[in-house]
Amino acid sequence: MLFHPYSDTIHFDASLYYFVGIFDIYDREETKGEELACFNPNDRKDRETLIAKYCLDPYKKLSYRHRYKLIENLSIALNTQNFNFHSYFEDDPDKCSTMAWDETEIADPRGFFADIYRLANEAWRDDLEKAGLEDQSTW
Repeated sequence: MLFHPYSDTIHFDASLYYFVGIFDIYDREETKGEELACFNPNDRKDRETLIAKYCLDPYKKLSYRHRYKLIENLSIALNTQNFNFHSYFEDDPDKCSTMAWDETEIADPRGFFADIYRLANEAWRDDLEKAGLEDQSTW
């Protein structure tokens, strides 16, 4: 069983929120919110900058196995017709969550995640290959 980074008891949930949760600006609107407001998530160049800087494990906490599981789940989602990518950009006041851009501001949420998939496969290529050679049932 694969555990959360830095834990030997919490199971790792390879949710797609790992990629975009960093855009949650709740109670940081004047700092992180202003920083992210400089980017247009619908502009190709801005989107690639956002993904490279924020989405692809910016704090280097994930092992090659964690990265593999995230990409595996993202691949499944991208291959699922009518998958609700919008939901990952929705604010959730019950959880004190405010996204930098809500689901109505992202013109193509599926495209956003497809770009994450493409760029992660490039950036994490060696890690993904290494994990792909292992027997994942032993994790």
